[in-house]
Order: sequence, then C-alpha cells, then structure tokens
Amino acid sequence: MPRIEHVMRGLGIALLVIGYSLLVHHTNQNLQNGRLGALVAIAPIFIIGLLFAWRTPPRALWLTVFMIACGIVVAGWRLLEHHFGLVYWMQDIGMMLILFMTFARTLVAGRKPMCTHFAEIAHGTLTPQHQHYARQVTVAWVVFFAGMITVNSLLFFLTPRPVWSIFANFLTLPLIGLMFAVEYGVRRARFPEIENNHFLDAFRAYWKSRRQVG
Repeated sequence: MPRIEHVMRGLGIALLVIGYSLLVHHTNQNLQNGRLGALVAIAPIFIIGLLFAWRTPPRALWLTVFMIACGIVVAGWRLLEHHFGLVYWMQDIGMMLILFMTFARTLVAGRKPMCTHFAEIAHGTLTPQHQHYARQVTVAWVVFFAGMITVNSLLFFLTPRPVWSIFANFLTLPLIGLMFAVEYGVRRARFPEIENNHFLDAFRAYWKSRRQVG
C-alpha cells in the first residue's frame, strides 16, 4: 500500500508540473491576456510565501510581512500584467542559480564536492579514483547549470516569447534528466566493479539523512 501511495503521489506531482507548464506556455503564446499571465506567474510565489509565513516563527511577524508583500503586488498589479514574463524568467533563473551556487560552493578549497558527498552516502569510503571522478561530476553539474542559465536568458531576451517558453517549460527538465542518465552511463563504464545504484538513489539517501539529522 505505501508503494502505491508513493506512485500516486509522484503521478499527481507530475501531472501538476505538466499542467502548470502548459498553462504557462499558453500565457506566453497569448501575451495580450496579461491578467491570466500575472495570476499564473505569481501563484507559486504566493503559495510558497504563505506556507513559509504560516510555518515560520514568529508566525504573526511573517504573516504581517506576507500581507505587506501582497499589498505591494496589488499596488503594482498593472505593471505586473504588462511584464509577467519577467516573473517567469526570474523564477527559472532563480532556481538554476540556486542549484549552480549549491554545487559551485562545494568546489572551494577545503570543502567536499557535492557529488563526492552523494557518492559517500551511496557507497561509503571512496577510492582516490572515485573521489576524483566525483569532483569532475560536480564540475560538470556547475557547467551544466551555468549553461542553462545562459541559454535561458539569451532565449528570453533575444527570441520571441513562445520560443523561450518551449525551452523553459518543456526542455529544461528533460535536459536535466538526460544529464543524470549520461552521468550514470559514464559511471557504469568507468567503475564496473562498484555497485552502480540507480542515479537517484544517492539523492534519496542524502535527503533521508538530512531528515534524520533535522
């Protein structure tokens, strides 16, 4: 039963992501409908902000901040209707920038590369060769996210909005999945003697360990 619940939950999340992406693309194809575009663009920020304010102590303070932010949005609603695309772009770039910085900061001298940490969770103590490879993979992810940020921005500012929307809404996640798959294939070829778990197992183990620590 728990496995079925996990499958249904994953399916529900997938349908939600696909549905939202289709709605975002629709608003990018019909720029005249600024009201719908603004509503769709601001909805995730509103939901995340409300959940954060409700769950973060002192609740009264953060709910007050949230209400002030909502007031600012209402006051600037007309401007938001004319420039809702910028909100979409900032959301995409913000997420990629967070991932870029998360991986990049672990490459600073004295820190453990992010993928080395994942590999140690999955396999325990690593050989020097595996440590070197894990660092290379971390560098590859940093370059990947930097490339995604660059391409996303160039398409947004230099091409028609629907062109950018196709990349942002329908190609970003598949490209990330392709990156995972390519790395998994390279790892299997370079380290056939190591138990090559599914490429998401290390991430599951990582988040499980984070919850246990918390």
